[in-house]
Amino acid sequence: MKLFGPLYAKTLEWSRHPKADWLLGGVSFIESSFFPVPTSFMLAPMAMARRHHAWRLALLCTVTSSLGGLFGYLIGHLLFEQVGVHVLEFYHLEQEFEKMQNWYGEYGVWLLFLSGLTPIPYKLFTITSGTLGMAIIPFFLVSLVGRASQFFLVAAMIRWGGEKIEPALNAHIEKIGWLLLAAAVGGFMVVEFLG
Repeated sequence: MKLFGPLYAKTLEWSRHPKADWLLGGVSFIESSFFPVPTSFMLAPMAMARRHHAWRLALLCTVTSSLGGLFGYLIGHLLFEQVGVHVLEFYHLEQEFEKMQNWYGEYGVWLLFLSGLTPIPYKLFTITSGTLGMAIIPFFLVSLVGRASQFFLVAAMIRWGGEKIEPALNAHIEKIGWLLLAAAVGGFMVVEFLG
């Protein structure tokens, strides 16, 4: 089944739209609190199509994702019963949420940093941080560093290796997409296993 090739082609097409940055920023914002598709899935092809803007796109994703993380934090802190519970139920993360509460006592900030950097679902950590009342300034700063690490790594790979990467990316986009999806599922499994 061809899934990622058409998505990649569509994202390249979107990258040429006059409001492409707004779209990327919007996806980056909502991915941090409830949207299922990782921002890097959109950032990579957009940076590939506009390599000279790769750093700016990474910065845009960092800022909007961190602000989206604050939104997820507020969902957990102020609206957990009304909204947060439903987000967790939609993604079947109720058990993981309970585990997160236990882990935060021991690892707190480090868990948040890793979630910003890896395919582990960031939204789970933003909502948990708010629910547990993690101090908001450290939350935001750690989110900023974790998200920047991920997005600037993607931008660097595209910016410096773009011309060499592009043919391989075009030829193997389905395999790469499925591997990234497997990594995201693996992130869920790590959460399950560590509990």
